[in-house]
Amino acid sequence: MTPAQLQRSALTDPQPPPGLSPETTTLWLIKAGRWDEAHQIAQDLPSRTGSWLHALLHLIEGDTSNAHYWFARAQQPPIPPSAIDAAWDSIAASLLP
Repeated sequence: MTPAQLQRSALTDPQPPPGLSPETTTLWLIKAGRWDEAHQIAQDLPSRTGSWLHALLHLIEGDTSNAHYWFARAQQPPIPPSAIDAAWDSIAASLLP
C-alpha cells in the first residue's frame, strides 16, 4: 500500500484495511479524523515513530506544548499546525513504499 492509497482509504472506507501495522493504522485513523482511536494506539507505541504520531495527534488537538514534548521524544523538530498534513505525508512516506 502506498501513502496515497492509505489516504484514499481513510477518506472513503469505514474501517482500516486489514493487515496494517499499529503505526499505519494510527495514520489511517488520523486521516479519517478518528483522533481518539488513533491516540489510544499511539500512546502505546514505544518507538520514535510512535512518539512522532503521538506528537502529531497533540498538535491536531491544539495541545502544542505536549506536541513539542513528543516531537522531542521522536527526535523530530516541532512543527506549526499549518504543517500537519505535510507531517502526515512524511510519516506515511517513512512507513510505506
